[in-house]
Amino acid sequence: MQEIGLAEAVKAIRDELARAQREGAEEEIRFSVGPVEVEFEVAMVREGGANGKVKVWVVEVGASGKLAQTTRHRVAVTLDPRVDGKPIEVGDRLRKPGR
Repeated sequence: MQEIGLAEAVKAIRDELARAQREGAEEEIRFSVGPVEVEFEVAMVREGGANGKVKVWVVEVGASGKLAQTTRHRVAVTLDPRVDGKPIEVGDRLRKPGR
C-alpha cells in the first residue's frame, strides 16, 4: 500500500480545482467555488521511537496490513479556495478579453 500524506491529498484537491477552472474557461455558465469540505480517515504513525516524528497518512478504503495496528482518526477540513485573496470561479482566471 502506498502512503499518502495529508498535504498531498490537499494538493490533489487544489490540482482538481485548477483543472476545473481551466476546463471551464470558455464555458458560458460558470460556478463560484464555495468552501470545500473534505473528511479524511487518517492514521497517525510515530517514526523512530519515542523521540521520532509523528506522520499523518490518509488511509485508503479497505486498507489493511500495518495500518491495522495503527490508530485511525477522522479529520474534517474546510478549504476556502482563493486566488490572490479572492474567491474563485471555475473558468475565472482564463476568461478571454471581452467576455
